[in-house]
Amino acid sequence: MVSVDRPTRGYRVFQGVNGLILTAVVVVTLYPFLNIVARSFSGEREIRAGEVTLWPKGFDLTTYRIVFQDGTFWRNYGNTVFYTAVSTAVAMVLTTCYAYVLSKKQLKGRGVLVGVAVFTMFFSGGLIPTYVLVTSLDLKNTVWALALPNAISVFNLLVMKAFFESLPDELEEAAQIDGLSTYGILFRIVLPLSKAVVATMVLFYSVSYWNSWFGAFLYMDRIELMPVTVYLRNLIAGATGGTAAGAGTEQLTQVAANIQAVTIVLTALPILCVYPFVQRYFVSGVMLGAVKG
Repeated sequence: MVSVDRPTRGYRVFQGVNGLILTAVVVVTLYPFLNIVARSFSGEREIRAGEVTLWPKGFDLTTYRIVFQDGTFWRNYGNTVFYTAVSTAVAMVLTTCYAYVLSKKQLKGRGVLVGVAVFTMFFSGGLIPTYVLVTSLDLKNTVWALALPNAISVFNLLVMKAFFESLPDELEEAAQIDGLSTYGILFRIVLPLSKAVVATMVLFYSVSYWNSWFGAFLYMDRIELMPVTVYLRNLIAGATGGTAAGAGTEQLTQVAANIQAVTIVLTALPILCVYPFVQRYFVSGVMLGAVKG
């Protein structure tokens, strides 16, 4: 018989305290979001009176109905999906290729390439020069105006670089002996072993592009090309501005009361639906990529 040591009293106390602390963190984190969801379904009077906590009061779907019945909303929502997919694909291709190159310690000029990337973390070209550049390249009103200026996140680049460096060199050496080219090694050996970090980077980029609105606000002139974040931003400005100007119909005051909550719910919902499928890769992707950072 193999004896199994029972947890000591101190360890049991530690587990109990740890569980209480983590439960408190979950409650503190979850409460604001549940409050936002409740406010998005609540009536104007109850919201302004501060009566809404975790459950809707004065149930009202006016704002949701106005948003969902607008064809522009669905067109802009489709634009957001398209912009996010294209921008994430471009970012992943560029970041993966750059990180794979930087992971090669024998590469001449490697330090310069790393320095160039790190330099951009602290210094940028500025808003006006970037706008002039995008305009001069005739990228306005195209998806490339959103995808290319922020195509590489240096943080994501360094995480992927560290992850690639953690892979055994013997794997690539064996692949070279078998006749694989550099691209063959990358696509057939390295990337299949890097699913965790790739999934994590896809999540990071997707969330960033999905929530982004300022780039479209700068580079998109036509309403039908706007992402849904700009549509909802304009809706907030219209509701609050109309109420401040005294145009306070019952419908307008309801929209002004919970438009921010509705906006947060509508923009966060797709990411919340996708996140559970990627979450299992998140910890391993970030932690493994940070071992040799």
